[in-house]
Amino acid sequence: MMGTFVVLAGLLVIVFLSVRSMVRQKKQGRSGCCGDCSQCRGRH
Repeated sequence: MMGTFVVLAGLLVIVFLSVRSMVRQKKQGRSGCCGDCSQCRGRH
């Protein structure tokens, strides 16, 4: 039962850090997709 909580806590930390990273990139104007596929040059 304790292992379940440890795994859940680890997943929550990973999700939190991922979301925080995306928010920071968005604030700096470096989002993952600008909507113009010609600018991606094979990223997708």
